[in-house]
Amino acid sequence: MLIKRYLLNEIISHLPKKEISLIVGPRQAGKTTLMNIVREHLNAKGERTLFLSLDFEKDRPHFHSQTTLIDRIKLEFGKEKGYVFIDEIQRKENAGLFLKGLYDMQIPCKFIVSGSGSMELKEKIHESLLGRKRLFELNTVSFREFVNFRTEHVYENRLNEFFRIDNEPAMSLFLEYMNFGGYPRVILEDTKEEKRRIIEEIYQTYIEKDISFLLKVERIDAFGEMLRLLASHVGNMANLNNLSASLGISNQTVKNYLAYAEKTFVIKKVNPFYRNVRKEIIKSPVIYFHDLGLRNYSIGLFGKFTLPAQDGFLFQNFILRLLNEISDRSGISIHYWRTKDRAEVDFVLDKRDSIIPVEVKCIILKYPGVGRSMRSFIKKYNPEEAWVINLHLKAVLRIEKTIVRFMPFFELLKELTA
Repeated sequence: MLIKRYLLNEIISHLPKKEISLIVGPRQAGKTTLMNIVREHLNAKGERTLFLSLDFEKDRPHFHSQTTLIDRIKLEFGKEKGYVFIDEIQRKENAGLFLKGLYDMQIPCKFIVSGSGSMELKEKIHESLLGRKRLFELNTVSFREFVNFRTEHVYENRLNEFFRIDNEPAMSLFLEYMNFGGYPRVILEDTKEEKRRIIEEIYQTYIEKDISFLLKVERIDAFGEMLRLLASHVGNMANLNNLSASLGISNQTVKNYLAYAEKTFVIKKVNPFYRNVRKEIIKSPVIYFHDLGLRNYSIGLFGKFTLPAQDGFLFQNFILRLLNEISDRSGISIHYWRTKDRAEVDFVLDKRDSIIPVEVKCIILKYPGVGRSMRSFIKKYNPEEAWVINLHLKAVLRIEKTIVRFMPFFELLKELTA
């Protein structure tokens, strides 16, 4: 059984639009599989389709120029309308200008294009196709997609009830996801040994192809060590000076490496929330990983967690992924809050007209209690509500005019299906 990806319906809904449907995301997150499913959907409707990949040697001659590609398309479709799928476009030099030219020729085709998150894909293609494309980001499998796959979608849209009522098997799935993450090939393997082999292959392919070949990074050893350091300090502010000293490279090179890691969908930077530049942190980002399994692998902890409380920062990273799904649907921006006297709140959801501070606790709370940092934030900003996300406790209390909601993490799944 295939893993159902929720991005599928969005892409299918975009097929009638002339804009290029541009699917980006980390290597081996399932982009090619998703494109094949979309193609099967069109074939079932009797539509004409053509699938080409720059990973296939036989297809590469068709990308020598726009003319050679159009000749191949005309051979397939004649003068009729069709759907052209192009996979691994980041391998094409000047890919953005290449696609821009095809689009501007007004040929009767809809292009569905994918590629891994290299600098070429995220920058030059993005700029060249301004107004000509819609961007779809496919990350590794989300927790919601993973649990629905494992439970054969029996509890779809009711996952919070599944966790509340059938807690033991549900928490087993939670621990599995915390350990191994969301790469589709890792999920589909049965044994820990095979999962490890796959994640190692994914990591090495990323380093060799995206970082070394596509982005021309020479100090691969320093880049890999940077990922290890970031993984061991997930949820902490990135200090350029410390990273530079530890890696033996310049601050500018560290900045470049961080940008590469972010644009290839390996790390996620969360920037500070502030209103008072004298008392609050305003610059340093906090670093998280897009995929928990890759984070665990990079520091030798892949498959080694047995209790959630073993790593509170891993749980914090997990919560960020859930919050990112909510923000993607609602336009909320996610930040963190720190003051110079060390008060801190893990996340701040900025809705423009209101804010929600979020504290993450990887423990089984027995009663609701609010710490000094959260109280400090509430006193300063007077939010309508605040969240304390934990393992099991569901409760509500009030601090002045702020309603503090204590939420089991699985309640966020209800927010996603609301």
